[in-house]
Amino acid sequence: MVTNKRKKVQKYRGHTTHGGGHRKKRRGWGSRGGKGNAGTGKRAGHHKNRSAKQGRVIGSTGFIPRRGKMVSKVINLAYFTSERLEKLTNAGKIKKDGNTYTIDLEKIGYTKLLSTGDLGGKVNFKNCQCSAKVEEKVKAAGGAVKTSKTEAIEE
Repeated sequence: MVTNKRKKVQKYRGHTTHGGGHRKKRRGWGSRGGKGNAGTGKRAGHHKNRSAKQGRVIGSTGFIPRRGKMVSKVINLAYFTSERLEKLTNAGKIKKDGNTYTIDLEKIGYTKLLSTGDLGGKVNFKNCQCSAKVEEKVKAAGGAVKTSKTEAIEE
């Protein structure tokens, strides 16, 4: 067991470079050459070719407007367990009529319903995007699914 280990800084006291070679070499960021792919130009071994072989693209790759991108918040059927349904009812976010819960997905902040898991009771969903598999599972549990498109057609 080492009891009095000497600090590395103490070893370098009195030596100008602290083990960094010539005294100009480790001074600041000036000798670093840039960040990332900086310096991969025509010289220095043509590193651009190496990057292209690895599948990286250097430079601009096109214009992608951010405003057109729709991000959908998704939720699984497994989220709606019987305990969680009771909590949401007590919080006033969903409604309960007898045994049936009515959930407006947009109201609780989601847009898409995924089919992973099983439901904890009879649930009617409103304003959601979902697949046929989700509709099957919800109907098997005794509920119904109304998307915003089907409501507009019925009215």
